[in-house]
Amino acid sequence: GAAEEVTDAQLRDLMDLHLFGPAALVRSALPVMRAQGSGTIVQMSSQGGRMSFPGVSTYSASKFALEGWSEALAGEVAPFGIRVMLVEPSRFRTAFNAADVLDFTDASSTYRDVLAAVRADMAGADGKQEGDPVAAAQIIVSMVRADDVPLRLPLGAEAVERLTATYQRGLDEVGRWAELARSADFADVSASARPI
Repeated sequence: GAAEEVTDAQLRDLMDLHLFGPAALVRSALPVMRAQGSGTIVQMSSQGGRMSFPGVSTYSASKFALEGWSEALAGEVAPFGIRVMLVEPSRFRTAFNAADVLDFTDASSTYRDVLAAVRADMAGADGKQEGDPVAAAQIIVSMVRADDVPLRLPLGAEAVERLTATYQRGLDEVGRWAELARSADFADVSASARPI
């Protein structure tokens, strides 16, 4: 639903599902992984964990949170031989878009027109998603067994295309406002003063 119309309880429910649950699971597994000096943590994120659009603010917020938590985690556990991989799938042919799974908040007249196309697209995608879940699972397993894993692995052509466009827009925006942004710094502080 629209960000203004999502309740605190709905927001907390998705944070529990997409952040607090995975965080608790990882924390319980880490002592064993540290003791063995190896392992790969696979976090199921989404292309919606790196970009968002109207109507999915709560979902994206929970996936963005998982992404940030996992990125910090990757740096913390790397010295122990543990790897972290965020899987960022596009639309895969699962029950995610099924009528009994999609949970839309009631759209008020304020946001009905803004959300109509997104909701119709999500509901209409059931059974027509481009992604093959079996192929995705095989890729994930092969990556876990590989010598090198990316921190982020977009899965599906849509994820690759959307995330590429999102990153490019972000770089363009930073470039456009870079001079103004840099003017907020004290002039006499060297870059080497930064801790990281």
